This record gives sequence, structure tokens and C-alpha cells, in this order.
Amino acid sequence: MSNKEVEFIAIKWLEAFNAKKLDNLLELYDDAAEHFSPKLKIRRPETNGLVTGKAALRDWWQDAFDRLPTLHYKVRTLTACVDRVFMEYLRMVEGEEDMNVAEVLEIKDGKIIASRVYHG
Repeated sequence: MSNKEVEFIAIKWLEAFNAKKLDNLLELYDDAAEHFSPKLKIRRPETNGLVTGKAALRDWWQDAFDRLPTLHYKVRTLTACVDRVFMEYLRMVEGEEDMNVAEVLEIKDGKIIASRVYHG
């Protein structure tokens, strides 16, 4: 894939997440995709921060959308190459301090096969 195509996946990801369109978000992922997040590790310690597959992704994000209805991300930068995109965004939730977040989406055959979230 070209850098622009990979970047477009990240843009679609951010749009779907911020609109809380879970089906649109999940369409971007491979069926066996993995997702790692420090928030997941804290909220669901039995996962050690890692979930696999669309059903687990749906469960995780639906819980977040239900608990945090004002959750949204403000993109800062997108850096894409042929098989991944590095996203930097501001995590914003009403009543919480804004948090700088970095996330890497690994892409294969037009689908996200892995995503990893970093806080800091």
C-alpha cells in the first residue's frame, strides 16, 4: 500500500472512533487483529493489556463508549509508511485531564492487523 492509503486508514479510524461508529471502526480490522492498551491492562488486568479478534475489540470499545460518552481524540500528527501508521493524538474526556497518546496501526492487505497504544 502507499503511504497515502495507509494514512487514509488512520483518518477513517479516527473519524469512526470519534463518531462512536463501532461497526465502521471494526471494518478496518482484520478478524484476528490484536490490540494492546495500557488502559486495557488497568481496567481488565486478566488480559495483560492485550485482546485479540473483533469480538474482543467490540467489547472493549463499546465499554469505553458507554462509560465515557464524551471521549474523543484530537489528532496531532500522522506518520505513515507502507505497512503502518504512527498516530499522535490528544485523548479528551470531559472532567478528566487531557492525555497525550501515541498509537501504531500495523496494516496488511488493507486491514489493521495490530494496534498498540502508548501513553505519555
